[in-house]
Amino acid sequence: MQRRVNPLPWKEVSPMDEKVKFIAAVCDGSVSITSLCETFGISRKTGYKWLNRYRQEGPNGLLDRSKSPHTNPNRVSFAEERFILALRKRHPTWGPKKLLVILEKENPEITWPSASTIGNILQKRGLVKSRKKKREMIARSFPFQGYDHPNAVWCADFKGDFKLKDGIRCYPLTISDGYSRFLLCCKGLSGTKTYDTKKEFERCFREYGLPNAIRTDNGVPFAAGLGMSLLSTWWIKLGILPERIRPGKPQENGRHERMHRTLKAEAVYPIRSSMKQQQKSFDRFRAEYNFERPHEALGQKTPSQLYKHSTRIFPNRIPEIRYPDHFEIRKVDDGCFYWKNQRYFITKSLAGERIGFEPVEDGLWRIYFSFVTIGYFDERIRKVTRTLKV
Repeated sequence: MQRRVNPLPWKEVSPMDEKVKFIAAVCDGSVSITSLCETFGISRKTGYKWLNRYRQEGPNGLLDRSKSPHTNPNRVSFAEERFILALRKRHPTWGPKKLLVILEKENPEITWPSASTIGNILQKRGLVKSRKKKREMIARSFPFQGYDHPNAVWCADFKGDFKLKDGIRCYPLTISDGYSRFLLCCKGLSGTKTYDTKKEFERCFREYGLPNAIRTDNGVPFAAGLGMSLLSTWWIKLGILPERIRPGKPQENGRHERMHRTLKAEAVYPIRSSMKQQQKSFDRFRAEYNFERPHEALGQKTPSQLYKHSTRIFPNRIPEIRYPDHFEIRKVDDGCFYWKNQRYFITKSLAGERIGFEPVEDGLWRIYFSFVTIGYFDERIRKVTRTLKV
């Protein structure tokens, strides 16, 4: 019977042992370096490298060396770091990418580190606040218009009100262009009254022209019965489409909401002593936001580089609304219209205005104010509704 022999374990040889044996063989001088390199399975270049290190440093020259680069390409000088921190102090809410754009613009002769390295510097100095990661939400697009060009859609809202040091509450009205993010208005008002709000919109219309649409939430003074308000009635008469985001869905006006976070961080706190002082803070913020602050979503350009005035001029006189010949026309009196001697309430926001009824089917009508569908009238059940249930 053949006896089974267990194989002997291989002896583990370290790279250092191999180097020592190689040097010892070279020093012996009986075999050429070329032959020794072949025996040890290394190139002649490696063999001479080991030999030179041994001659210069002795046995320590044979130790493994780090393969990390001896110089750090991202190393920042003390002077460069001071530049970065000084700019961050001027703009405490700006991230590394925005800071890098300005650094390269103001000091183009300096080779600045990457945005990630600048971020590490801010992190090391305790200048970065961690934010909770929000769930990705998909905004509704229909029937919203796209941000295809300047003045396609303006976004408007009242930033949350707050009390000034003199006890007066400030209600910041903000209006921005959805395409360029250009902040058209940032005005501290004493409330959300239609008169004051309309005054600011008229100022914007006269200065910048008319947009195609204005996107807001459903709050006062933007919306009321049937989604109409005195403000949106005026917009429609000017040929502007009011767009309403769904309740509880601020992400559908996400670009404007993002600006509000920046506004709060840079222009609201610390609270100012009076409305006059607060407005000065808003004006400074608006100038910086439009003309200095680069936006990553805009390819690090500023809003002023993309915004252009509208070609639609604010009219001196609003033209009369006309409807197609096949429409039934009714005038709204004190929020109501008459149909076959019956009085139906629609909305007080249209008091004194003419509305059009387009036939859908027998007894069912689609209600228009100018070019906008505002509801449906079913004369069979004598009811006005905002939407049509099928």
